Amino acid sequence: MKDGLFGFSKGCLHMERWDELNRFFKETGAMVTFGLNALHGRHKIKRSLWGGDWDSSNAQDFMKYTVSKGYQIDSWEFGNELSGNGIGAHVHADQYGKDLVNLRRIINELYKGSQSKPSLVAPGGFYDEEWFVKLLQTSGFGVIDVMSHHMYNLGAGVDPKLVSKILNPDHLNKAAYTFGNLTHIIRRHGPWTSAWVGESGGAYNSGGAHVSNTFVNSFWYLDQLGMASKYHTKVYCRQTLIGGNYGLLNATTFVPNPDYYSGLLWHRLMGKVVLNVESHASPFLRSYAHCSKGRTGVTLLVINLSNQTNFIMNAQNSINLKLAANEQNISRDSFTHSLKKTFSWVGTKASDDALLREEYHLTPKDGYLRSRTMVLNGIPLELTSTGDIPSLNPVRVNVKSPITISPLSIAFIVFPNFEAPACG
Repeated sequence: MKDGLFGFSKGCLHMERWDELNRFFKETGAMVTFGLNALHGRHKIKRSLWGGDWDSSNAQDFMKYTVSKGYQIDSWEFGNELSGNGIGAHVHADQYGKDLVNLRRIINELYKGSQSKPSLVAPGGFYDEEWFVKLLQTSGFGVIDVMSHHMYNLGAGVDPKLVSKILNPDHLNKAAYTFGNLTHIIRRHGPWTSAWVGESGGAYNSGGAHVSNTFVNSFWYLDQLGMASKYHTKVYCRQTLIGGNYGLLNATTFVPNPDYYSGLLWHRLMGKVVLNVESHASPFLRSYAHCSKGRTGVTLLVINLSNQTNFIMNAQNSINLKLAANEQNISRDSFTHSLKKTFSWVGTKASDDALLREEYHLTPKDGYLRSRTMVLNGIPLELTSTGDIPSLNPVRVNVKSPITISPLSIAFIVFPNFEAPACG
């Protein structure tokens, strides 16, 4: 529709389709956040600014139906990309806060006496400090459970410099400003809330062709998962499962793209407790550490953005696990020199016996960064003959042997017998 927002007419979700979706959610064990239309009932004031009170009647009817059917919703999110200057449309923060108070009232009424009351998530837009602060102040204590924001820090998908941005540590570091700033305003103005990345695909407008669906994108993806966790982000929603160049699955064949396996390994190995990793080494060596998931131990994520440097790390101390890295430049004049690189966190070994660690080294097939096939410990990751996800097996090596991180590669290193006090 020519005059519609983004060139589209208004859509409709029929309840028959909603029933089908909920059967799918139940069968797959999905945790569902549903985004409500926060423009409903408003009018356009000028350019992209919309005003007037939100008409909650349709949302209330929909939520009432959902409750009556016993459908489990983890959270209701209010609006999509209406914060700050918005994308296509925006609403002032004071009006948005007023409407959230109304939505909180509706949720409290509909779920009164329920054992599982869904969270209220907002605003689901790009971070704007002044707007986000105003929203928290206007809505008031206990109204918003989660502050959600969208991130596309790689810029436009058509940018020919997309790969160089992904491999540039200075560019990746820019995202820390958003994470850190949001953490600060939540502590100061809304300590009852937590932060989510409600949508992120690296590059916007469907991502970059032959980039977002290839191995090289995992450098950005895993780095941002690590950074988001470091800044107390509780949920990170990847754009998309299927759709666009940034889909985790090929939209035609449903075969997993490399980022699917990166996300799966993160999900399986990295627990919820984040450990501090101090680094004074090359900025091209990125490192993040978490308590291991579902088991004792510590998992280290190491990302080597350099195209010519091996990083060799050695476990030096049985009480404080310190991994000192040497830089080995791969060039005609090959040389090795020590770097002031230390990962350290306090812990105790389970025993003095020979201990093994588990290593998951990720590289692109044939060394081609834009390969759509990821290689794990030398084995290409491809679906089995029955269409199942292949086994993601580590290599097990003596914990005291050096760890080598090859140029332009990623590794998860699991220390199963190492216990950090923070891991409990």
